[in-house]
This record gives sequence, C-alpha cells and structure tokens, in this order.
Amino acid sequence: MLDKRRIRLMTKTAIYEKRYGEEDFKINSYYQKDYASLNTWITLIWITIGFFLLAGLVFLCSGEAVVEGITIMKLMIILLLAVGSYFSLLIIYGIGAGSFYKRKHIQAKQRVKKYMRDLSRLEKMNVKKEKNRS
Repeated sequence: MLDKRRIRLMTKTAIYEKRYGEEDFKINSYYQKDYASLNTWITLIWITIGFFLLAGLVFLCSGEAVVEGITIMKLMIILLLAVGSYFSLLIIYGIGAGSFYKRKHIQAKQRVKKYMRDLSRLEKMNVKKEKNRS
C-alpha cells in the first residue's frame, strides 16, 4: 500500500533538489563570512571595471568639450568628483552586496537544513517499513 506522507516527502525533496539543490550545496560549502566576503570582493571588482569603462566612455563622448577650456582648478574638481563618486559607489555597493550575500547564505543554509531533516524523516520511514515487512 502506498504511504501518502512518504510520497509527499519524496516529492518535496525531489522538487528541492531540482530547484535549489546544486546552488545551495555550493553556497553551504562556505562559511557565511567567507561566502559573503568573496562575493562582495567580486562585486567590488566588477563595479570598478564598470566605473572605469563608463568614465572612459564619458570622456570619449565629451572629452573634447571638457579639454578645450580646462584649467588646473577645473581638472582638480573633475578628478575630485570622479574619485568621490567612485568611492561612494564602492561603499554603497560593498555594504549592499555584503548584506545580500549574508542573507543569501542564511537562506541557503536553512533550506539545506530542512532538506536534510526531510531526508532523515524519509530514511526513518523506510526503516520502519522494512521492519514491518519482516
């Protein structure tokens, strides 16, 4: 006879494995601080690359107009604005990425924990079923 609870539990674990399983196990293989730090650094590196690409593009598009009437004071102001906006962008994205990846690790860890608990329940049901057969 089919056990409905067992079938539901097996379906639930199969859905988890298909939807989240592989990514959650990769995330869960790191400590929370290591995972958040690594991905925050990766985010900051990509922000740096994007900022310099955007700054180069802006300079290429409007560089001639800026360079025509440039003085030392205007150059210092432009550089100060660029550096200030770069560092503020890094701080904002660094804080945001850190909290995002910490939360992502916590959620993955909770899902893996629930999955393991479900597997344990399933194993107990299988052992109980085998004892009843004997």
